[in-house]
Amino acid sequence: MTRVGVALRLVVCALAFALLAGPHWLALRFGERRGWGLAPALFHRVFLALFSVQVTQSGTPPRPGEAALVLANHVSWLDIIAIGSLRPLSFVAKSEIAGWPVVGTLAALQRTVFIDRARRGATATVNAAIGDRLARGELVVLFAEGTTGDGTRLLPFRSSLVGAARAAIQAETDRIRLQPLAITYPRRNGLPVGRVERPEIAWYGDMDLAPHLALFFEKGPIDVHVVWGQPIAFEAGTDRKAVTAQAEAAVRAAMKGAGSAPGPAATVGPAPARPLAGLPDGTAAA
Repeated sequence: MTRVGVALRLVVCALAFALLAGPHWLALRFGERRGWGLAPALFHRVFLALFSVQVTQSGTPPRPGEAALVLANHVSWLDIIAIGSLRPLSFVAKSEIAGWPVVGTLAALQRTVFIDRARRGATATVNAAIGDRLARGELVVLFAEGTTGDGTRLLPFRSSLVGAARAAIQAETDRIRLQPLAITYPRRNGLPVGRVERPEIAWYGDMDLAPHLALFFEKGPIDVHVVWGQPIAFEAGTDRKAVTAQAEAAVRAAMKGAGSAPGPAATVGPAPARPLAGLPDGTAAA
């Protein structure tokens, strides 16, 4: 993609933001729950279409309006746009992002929950905030590794913020859906992505963002495959560390399956809902 082409697409993104920001701000300002997540999802879809990023999904996503704490792996900044394009939701992120130019503003408009890892007691505060959202039937995405990886292996999931599910149970409901989610980048320009090409997509370690973005614009279309794992029921007596390990295993298996297949046999759009694991009647935790 030429520099002129990139510039024109970014201008279109800016125009889309200008059109969507006003209605979105009003939805946030006046507490319109049904409308707050539409503008971010539409903006993400515009970006993906302009830069030839195709997102497919498969598995067992939450039903519309069903609360869930999503435990996902984290490969790149593009994860946020890909996942955010699927449905209204919010993310959990480190507090430093709030001060980043442009990115911080976009994160705030996405209703991101920021956590200050250097402050003692921050986990309890964030868990309470996430728990309140879950109790209101929202979808919250937690990148459970706590950082980005190279896309070939999964780092251990951290269980501390999974305590938000217990906070939600104490606030409003008797069970919360924990939702494993694996995000993979199987192809670029129609060809399988190998280990050598991973750093061109994954953004991790001490990589500088500007050169990484330049590679994104230069290298061409990317396929993203999102796999919703089998949901896990979290109840008052559930072992937080045990279910976190269960979610980690589910994400690892989904990543391995996506990496070994010749291409994702994905369904575009939500897949049919299945009974919630651990609940004999399949009742959702809405």
